[in-house]
Amino acid sequence: MQIVAIVALGALLAATAAAQTRKILAPGISAEWAEKLQAAAPGVKLVRVSEEGVAAEIGDAEGFIGKITPEQLAMAHKLKWVQVLSAGVDDVLFPALVASDVTVTNMRIVYGPEIADHAFAFLLTLTRKLEVTMAQQKREQWQANREGMVELSGKTAVIIGVGGIGRQIAQRAHGFGMKVIGVDMQDYPPDLLVGRYVRPDQLDEVLPLADVVFDSVPLTRATQGMMGAREFESMKRGSYFIAVSRGKTYSMDGLVKALDERRLAGAGVDVTDPEPLPAGHPLWKFDNVVITPHVANGSDVLAGRMLELLEENVKRFAAGRPLLHVVDKRAGY
Repeated sequence: MQIVAIVALGALLAATAAAQTRKILAPGISAEWAEKLQAAAPGVKLVRVSEEGVAAEIGDAEGFIGKITPEQLAMAHKLKWVQVLSAGVDDVLFPALVASDVTVTNMRIVYGPEIADHAFAFLLTLTRKLEVTMAQQKREQWQANREGMVELSGKTAVIIGVGGIGRQIAQRAHGFGMKVIGVDMQDYPPDLLVGRYVRPDQLDEVLPLADVVFDSVPLTRATQGMMGAREFESMKRGSYFIAVSRGKTYSMDGLVKALDERRLAGAGVDVTDPEPLPAGHPLWKFDNVVITPHVANGSDVLAGRMLELLEENVKRFAAGRPLLHVVDKRAGY
């Protein structure tokens, strides 16, 4: 009888453990990452599948790492959580996912350092006239000309969107001795990095003060076209515009017009609308514009930060604890 009882107890414990195991699908991640995530959270069953194999596995999955489709969501009867591998979620959220009880988390802070570096690379290239001297270098031409060089200390930066990326831009601007004004939906108090915050409906009040405007706001219904033609017209003559979030958050026609009229001293854009920027587009013609093909998130240490966040969230999910970087699905960020 004692042996039978022990066997029964063992079976019960095994069944309980199985019931507590939470299945997470991870399409497209590497075998190395899958192994590390599984080791970080023994309380989950991590299933690494191809995109084609998702349909066969998603029915009883509670977690999903990657970009889920409407068709996949419809088959996911137990889904509780989707971990997006990007900072922006404008191309991830669809009506059924927004309306569902599924929690969505993103990588909004993870991508901050390298994108902020890229934003300042734009600004320093333009203010130190590197776009001019690099062209001279290709011609093996030594021509000392300091005209148009700008010192950043004491200048004013307006940062539209002071989230994970915008906050990192503010840190760099503060380090260069700049005054920083933040434009954000959240009511933050002024602090060491950002001396003043305003709401988006006050954007027109601060644009004329800016020596540089950084566009780092996530794309939502409320922010689409936020920097329109009128906003570019209100910018200070001789100022700069830097865009590192989404191309649809600013008016390309408005930017081209401001450059044509020599209102702006220059611009740096990593994101455009349309994207890719087609050959023959007017933006290509300006010598005082630096264009990169949506590569600001490139980094030698990004993968490590991404994996660290994934490990933490997988552990939290297994334990039923609050997840990091939860997206407000209705707000869109």
